[in-house]
Amino acid sequence: MLEGAQSFAQDLLSGLPVLSIMIFLPLIGAILVFLAGRSMSIIRVISLIFSGIPLIFAVLLIFAFSWGAIPDGEAFADPQFYEEYEWIPSLGVSFAVGIDGISLPLLFITPLLTFVSILFSWDVDRRPREYFGLILLMQVGVTGVFVLLDYLVFYIFWEIVLIPMYFLIGIWGGPNKDYASIKFFIYTHVASLVMLLAIMAIYFNAGATTFNMMELGDAASGFTRGFQIIAFGALLFGFGVKMPMVPFHTWLPDAHVEAPTAGSVLLAGLLLKMGGYGLIRVAIPTLPEGASYLAPLMAVIGIVSILYAAVVCLAQKDLKKMVAYSSVSHMGFVMVGFATLSYVGIVAGVFVMFAHGLVTAVLFMTCGVVQHHCGTRMIPKLGGISEKMPKLATYMTAGFLASLGLPGLVMFAAEFMTFWAIFNNWGLWLLVPILSVAITAGYYLWALQRSMFGPLTDKIETENIHDANWYESAPMAILIALIALFGILPAIMIDRIGDAVTIILRAIGGG
Repeated sequence: MLEGAQSFAQDLLSGLPVLSIMIFLPLIGAILVFLAGRSMSIIRVISLIFSGIPLIFAVLLIFAFSWGAIPDGEAFADPQFYEEYEWIPSLGVSFAVGIDGISLPLLFITPLLTFVSILFSWDVDRRPREYFGLILLMQVGVTGVFVLLDYLVFYIFWEIVLIPMYFLIGIWGGPNKDYASIKFFIYTHVASLVMLLAIMAIYFNAGATTFNMMELGDAASGFTRGFQIIAFGALLFGFGVKMPMVPFHTWLPDAHVEAPTAGSVLLAGLLLKMGGYGLIRVAIPTLPEGASYLAPLMAVIGIVSILYAAVVCLAQKDLKKMVAYSSVSHMGFVMVGFATLSYVGIVAGVFVMFAHGLVTAVLFMTCGVVQHHCGTRMIPKLGGISEKMPKLATYMTAGFLASLGLPGLVMFAAEFMTFWAIFNNWGLWLLVPILSVAITAGYYLWALQRSMFGPLTDKIETENIHDANWYESAPMAILIALIALFGILPAIMIDRIGDAVTIILRAIGGG
């Protein structure tokens, strides 16, 4: 049956430049939205169509993707659905795209989270053309980052993502939106410039005539150990700020608190993943000696991020800020998994990114519904609202349980694999990060009990509170179904991720 589905999907996609289509269809949609009139229905429908078609392609790619037969080769061997078009031949710059098991899960959640964010934002009536157009532009940038195999074009798309998020926060954000948007832009742009300097250093030190990641990856064997350490440190800073890792994390809670709900979903679900993806796609395969030397630092940063952010979550009174800090904690698992430089650890790190993208989207949507319907997200002012909002209480409970790692839901497999990798590599040091399990359960269950259950609050007006609307419920229901699906059957993604990780480890001498 699975072989038949794979054959059917491959036949459908045969001959199509599917990755280019997935990048540029949302761009066409954004242009049409910007040019649309004032009809809200037309704007919404165009946005859904041009985010939904790439989602259909992403689902087909999961079935069409070949896995299980690992070829001999280097770290970037045989990307699937590969396309290459010359752009600036004199500089060796080309528009080259392709995917492997690492980019596949992130490519899937990009149109998925864009689609459900647009659906969730169905009632946005303030400058809707700009709002939905910017969301589609962000899909263009993020999709490009996850499939591009040319360093210079990769960097261009990396920077493209900053612009729509800056405006989403700055125009549709909360009271401190100006501060939050500027802080977001400065932190992430400075980190991007450091990343660009490292990329240019790799290019010139390799004596290369191309920016193609595969060819530069092959040339890395000639880099000195000292150069690799310095260049990897620069990339670690550039990608670490984006994840974000302690102590460069402070821009994230501010951005999340002020951003509109769709902005928070895309920021946590997609933009943070760009940092982790950059580490495993660019930094570790290209600079393996630098990665090995700085792996202990990565482990310390990751563990500190896990524990520090989890403890800070306990003190939060704002539901959304609590979820924002929980993202810092969960992305720490990605850093620690990669720091092990082991098969299980790297697979776990990639799967954590995928799992967190699904789970955090639900969490921020529930926070958005609470804000929209109750007029506040402050936990001390809430209480007992499950009486008025039983559907929301169900979605929030499911999302919190998924995020704390309940068995049977997607985050359990991701975190369990990370802990297994830590134990295999560092033994009883596992006892330090595993403390986060109890802390995470504590802040989620405590927040749930205070905000949803118990006696109905008398600190806000509750008479007119109603449950989540259909366009709010549908996206959360879709995501929770996927959280359960990939929690019960994590091998759907893990097997595909594993093939790519095996190739990378073989190329860097770790497998």
